[in-house]
Amino acid sequence: MKLILCHTTADFDALGAAVGLTRLQSGARIVLAGGAHVAVQDFLTLHRDEYALIERRSVNPTEIQSIAVVDTQFRDRLGKTAEWLDLPDVALSVYDHHPGAESDLPAAQRHVEAVGATTTLIVEALQAQQLTPTVAEATVMALGIHVDTGSLTFDQTTARDAKALSWLMEQGASLRTIAHYANPGLAPVLQPLLTTALGSLQTETVYGRAIGWVMLELDGFVPGLSSLSSHLMSLTDIDALLLAAHYCKHADCHTNPNERHASALTVIGRSRLDGTNLNELFSAIGGGGHPRAASVNLHGVDPQATLAQLVAQLKAQIAQPPAARDLMSSPVRTIRPDTTIEEAQRLLLRYGHSGLSVVDTAGRLTGIISRRDLDIALHHGFGQAPVKGYMSTNLKTITPETALPAIEALMMTYDIGRLPVLNQGELVGIVTRTDVLRQLYKQVRSEQERGEVTRETVSSMPLQRESNLHPSLLTPHPSLLQTLRQCLNPELWRLLTVATAEAEQRGWHLYLVGGAVRDLLLAIAVGQATTGTLLLEDVDLVVDGFHQAATVGAGVAMARSLQALYPNARLEVHGKFQTAALLWHNDPQLKSLWVDLATARTEFYPYPAANPEVEASSIRQDLYRRDFTINAMALRLTEPHAGELLDFFGGVLDLQAKQIRVLHANSFIEDPTRIYRAVRFAVRLGFQLDAQTEGYIRYAIASGAIGHVRDRTVDDPITAPALQTRLKAELKYILQSSYWEPALQELSSLGALQCIHPTLEMDDALWRQLRLVDRGLKCLRSRASGDSGQRSAVSSQQPDSTQNLSSPRSGNQLHSLAFTLFSLPPLWLVRLEVLLAHLAPEYRGTVATNLQLPTDSIDRLHQLDLIQTRLTATLPDCQHPSQIVQLLKPYDPLLLAFIAIRSRPNSPRQTVGAESPRGKIWLYLTEWATLKPPLDGNDLKALGHKPGPQFKAILEALTAATVDGVIHTRSEAEAFVAKQFGQMRGEE
Repeated sequence: MKLILCHTTADFDALGAAVGLTRLQSGARIVLAGGAHVAVQDFLTLHRDEYALIERRSVNPTEIQSIAVVDTQFRDRLGKTAEWLDLPDVALSVYDHHPGAESDLPAAQRHVEAVGATTTLIVEALQAQQLTPTVAEATVMALGIHVDTGSLTFDQTTARDAKALSWLMEQGASLRTIAHYANPGLAPVLQPLLTTALGSLQTETVYGRAIGWVMLELDGFVPGLSSLSSHLMSLTDIDALLLAAHYCKHADCHTNPNERHASALTVIGRSRLDGTNLNELFSAIGGGGHPRAASVNLHGVDPQATLAQLVAQLKAQIAQPPAARDLMSSPVRTIRPDTTIEEAQRLLLRYGHSGLSVVDTAGRLTGIISRRDLDIALHHGFGQAPVKGYMSTNLKTITPETALPAIEALMMTYDIGRLPVLNQGELVGIVTRTDVLRQLYKQVRSEQERGEVTRETVSSMPLQRESNLHPSLLTPHPSLLQTLRQCLNPELWRLLTVATAEAEQRGWHLYLVGGAVRDLLLAIAVGQATTGTLLLEDVDLVVDGFHQAATVGAGVAMARSLQALYPNARLEVHGKFQTAALLWHNDPQLKSLWVDLATARTEFYPYPAANPEVEASSIRQDLYRRDFTINAMALRLTEPHAGELLDFFGGVLDLQAKQIRVLHANSFIEDPTRIYRAVRFAVRLGFQLDAQTEGYIRYAIASGAIGHVRDRTVDDPITAPALQTRLKAELKYILQSSYWEPALQELSSLGALQCIHPTLEMDDALWRQLRLVDRGLKCLRSRASGDSGQRSAVSSQQPDSTQNLSSPRSGNQLHSLAFTLFSLPPLWLVRLEVLLAHLAPEYRGTVATNLQLPTDSIDRLHQLDLIQTRLTATLPDCQHPSQIVQLLKPYDPLLLAFIAIRSRPNSPRQTVGAESPRGKIWLYLTEWATLKPPLDGNDLKALGHKPGPQFKAILEALTAATVDGVIHTRSEAEAFVAKQFGQMRGEE
């Protein structure tokens, strides 16, 4: 015999799961351990014969082969049927949806998952085995899901429950029957109890939330008390309820002290409060359930004391809700009453707000005007009218201490989208609907980490996806600070601690923002958040107002305070943006470190690629002005809520998806250099550009906005810094990196090289030139750092060979070669010059000037075409190496390298050997330019030659003979001098 056991007082979920399980376990029979809910009893009165139900007394224990327990994991909820669990050789399995329960059932198989209803697990198993239920079976299973998920409205509901319910409807579940039993009216036996409960209900407001509790003295057990609790909550509109029912098993337990052990106490809990966990509360005393709905049955306890204890513990679970100071944006954007409608509209466009606060000359709040008000006024042609005629003056305001529930109530009662925050009459902030919704969403994410909302629930929300990341990335919490501390240099952590204390002393918040937060989360995601792994050289800190507004200069004030404590740091203040930086160079503890400190600010671009206009604002606006979601996160360092991660735009999810997503549609038009940043981050991190982000890039290029910027730079380079300092910085980041080739390939495929010049394209010739110059410089550096002590003599070089580039070199030669290399520009700048050299001659110098390249670079690009033409014509006439040296010696080595990589064979069959211009220039740069004769000036003196006009001629002749391979050794050099200049020695 196969048995399926439902817990005592079976509900529809237990019955539905048991019925579905009979299809999975053919021939199994259902036993109700002890009664059922009133609605279930009513349902079975009509439908009992549809299901494989048997009574407990008809079971022969000796015939039991297996037992499946549904919707519970506790022996004491199985009544007398629990005796069967101890039978030998009986296989036991459990199906339940409370994964946190500490079960006392010795089950061999457990099917326990965090879904809204146990029936959902059974439905999924039926689907997997392609088993189709009857209409009656589908109906009772659908009832189980409906009732246990509140028709898919309870917090524990998941997407899986909805899918299961949809499938049952496809199998013909009766909606009429579901409607009748899912929301039944209060049973007659419970109706007088409702009146009693309403009269005895005690309530208390905790942090703006109403909780209630009531004790009912009953003559005996009454089924359906869970329905009574639901009706009581709906009638009283309280947020949490503890309904206790005390009754006797024997008639005299109320009056006979010896029979007190026969008394029973049932407590049913319901809660709509974020952060409360009734399952945790009740499981401690033997009960259980969900975080928002749980119950417990106790025997022989003091009912009043037990209820009082539970009430106290419930109160303790209620966390103080966020106050206005935690939610508000500050400072507030304000206008005067005489500001015109058109000007107010322009300000809304500039700052992206949905309304503006109106203040008088003394700074007192006099009204608020919304975007809708402005739109209507403009529609009727009143653009020049003052806002005072259209603003709302019947204002509702709050204080910094106003709690979130009170804020919600005000917004819903008066349909207000924004609430000014006043501190002693001074406007210090504003709370909007978006702020409230963001906080509510964050609370849902917090519940997920505590297990109150399942991963599937969160994954069904608009901004969530299934995640394999560390839990801290889903709902970061104060442990992030501990992880950060672990990852950082101890001295850097100490610096952050000191900065945090300085901010808290001034009543400010301090945030770590940008790349440091991104890299910390990435380290956590890949399991590399270990000691000392986060090697930060650049740290960005942002100061924001808390109970005191942070002025524009707050970041500078913080930096000055820190420099007083760290006198070895150099302070740089950028007055235009009111930011500051502390710099350490080769510090014994902090190494080379750059710490930026700024006040939270917003910015506005007056035209594409302009320098932004900056104003003090809130941390939210500060993050909103940034480029990509993965760079727009902040970690709060100050209390309260230290360790909180601010991720308003889904940066964590984009880290998970490994994608670069821009924050604003017009971002690349306002600042084209963000195209280069997007590509740089994508290639460096191994991410992909989000499809919409790539679309924005292509639109910005195709729209001509970049061309408009370029034209502006020709006439007025000061007004378009995006093609100057910012673009130059981005080019440097890319071209000095190890991933410069794939980055350039991606930029080329996007058409983004047009940001440099509209004619610049990455064709095969340019790729070849970049790789040639790269290979050549690496080869030179490698040879310059080679062994210099193997041979002092100079090896012979034949002009028709380029295969002897690895021959040993004298110390003088290597020193000369190294000096030449180290005097060259950095490799990133060489690569950039190769890119610009690919432009037509008339554009090279102008673009290099706009990019503010060094004068030497600009001169090289100006001269390149002229010198290349000259050398291409004259090099073929040079038959000896000394002639080539004499021709090329006056020219800049890097300029010669550019000419070499740009030269082509005269025909497809011709190789680039020593006879080609490229081969001759290469031999000059790598061999001949650094060759020194075996004799120097001191040697000539020793041979009897006196310094004079002929002295220079002898040295030049020796050098030419050495380069041409005529002499190799000192003795050959002495013989050469004696033969060629012996007669001169007597004439000197």
